[in-house]
Amino acid sequence: MSKNIQLMQSVKSIREVDIKNKRVLIRVDFNVPMDDELNISDDSRIREAIPTINYCIDNGAKSIILVSHLGRPKGKSDEFSLKHVLKRLERLLAKDVVFVESLENAQVALNTLVDGSIVLLENIRFYEGEEKNDPALSQKLANLCDVYVNDAFGTSHRKHSSTYGIAEYTKEKVAGLLLKKEIDSFAVALSNPLRPLLLIVGGSKVSSKLTLLKSILEVVDKIIIGGAMSNTFLKAIGYDTKSSLVENDLLEDAKDILRSAKEKGVKVYLPVDVVATDNVKEPKEIKITPAQDIPDGLMAVDIGPATVKLFNEVIRVSETIIWNGPLGVYEQQKFSRGTFSIAHTIADTYAYSVIGGGDTADAIDKAGNKDSMSFTSTGGGASLELLEGVVLPAFEVLEKKDY
Repeated sequence: MSKNIQLMQSVKSIREVDIKNKRVLIRVDFNVPMDDELNISDDSRIREAIPTINYCIDNGAKSIILVSHLGRPKGKSDEFSLKHVLKRLERLLAKDVVFVESLENAQVALNTLVDGSIVLLENIRFYEGEEKNDPALSQKLANLCDVYVNDAFGTSHRKHSSTYGIAEYTKEKVAGLLLKKEIDSFAVALSNPLRPLLLIVGGSKVSSKLTLLKSILEVVDKIIIGGAMSNTFLKAIGYDTKSSLVENDLLEDAKDILRSAKEKGVKVYLPVDVVATDNVKEPKEIKITPAQDIPDGLMAVDIGPATVKLFNEVIRVSETIIWNGPLGVYEQQKFSRGTFSIAHTIADTYAYSVIGGGDTADAIDKAGNKDSMSFTSTGGGASLELLEGVVLPAFEVLEKKDY
C-alpha cells in the first residue's frame, strides 16, 4: 500500500510549473449539498478549492476556468446547475466570476475577457460524454487551457473526461493544492504511522468495505467495526441478529476476515451492546440490549453505551486513527449518540486522525468536531479506494516528478 501512496505523492504540484500568462483549467469539486430551496448547506468543498484558485491569481495566470459537476443529473436540469454555487464562490474569492453555460461560450469568454478573469463552466455532467470519458469532450476541455490542474479529490477515482481523459490532450497536467494535501495526509497515516494504528470502519454494508478490510490488515494494528455492517460479523460469530440488516451472502467473507486478522495479530472489536428499534423513521420501541440478545422484531441501529465505552478505550490508546463510515443511523437524532460519542473522543485525543469523506465527514460535522480532527477528506469513495491500496486514476495521468 505504501508504494501506491508514494506513486501518488510523486505527481507534480501546480507549484512546480510556470502558470504566468497561461490559461489554467482547474477541475474543482463543487458538488455541495443543498436544501430544498437550492441553498448551499455546506460549502466546505468550495472553501477547500480557494487556495489553488488564489495561487493562480497571485501567480499571474492569464485566465482561470473552473470545471465541476454537481449531483447526478440526467441531462440538463436547473436543480443541478452550478449557477447556484456562483454567489458563494464570488463571496469566498472576493472577486467576480463569469458563469458560462457551454464550452463554446467558455471559449468566447476566454478570448474576450481581461487577463486574470475567472470563468465557471456549467455542470460538466450536463454533457453526456463526461462520465463516458468521451475523447471528443476531453479534447474540447483541453482546448480551453495551457495547464490542466486536478484539484478534485472527490472524483479522482473516476475515469471521466474532466478528471482523466483531458490529460491526454494537455501538455502540462498537475495536481492542485487540495489534491496534494489529501494524498500527503493519507501518507502520514499509512506510510510511516505512529502506532498503534487504528481503523474505525462503519456504514451499512460489508460489501462496500470488503476490499478495504482484506487489504488493510497488512497495515493496521486494530480495527473497530460498527454500523450495520457489524451485524454481518456478529452473525458470522454465531449471534442471532434478529431483524437487523445482514448480508448473509458475505458471512463466510466475514469469518475469513476475522480469521485472517487473528493470524496477523490484528485485534478486531465488535459491538457488545446495541440500540435496537422496530422502525428507524417512526420508532415505537427503542431498547438498549446485548448484541447477542436482540429482542424479536427489533433491529440494531446504533452502538450501545457499553460498546461506546469499549471503543473509546481503544481510541484513547491509539496514536493514529483512520475512520471511514458512521457507527449508526446518525441522521436520526435518537440513533446518533454512538457515532457522536466516538467523534468527541477522537477529537479529545492527541492522535493523528484522518476522516474519510462522505457520511463520515458529515457525521463529525454534525457532532461539532470537524475542526478538531487532523484531516478530513473531501472524498468518500475516493478515500475508500485509496485506503484499499488503489492508485487513483486521476493521479495516474498527471505529470510525475523526476527523482
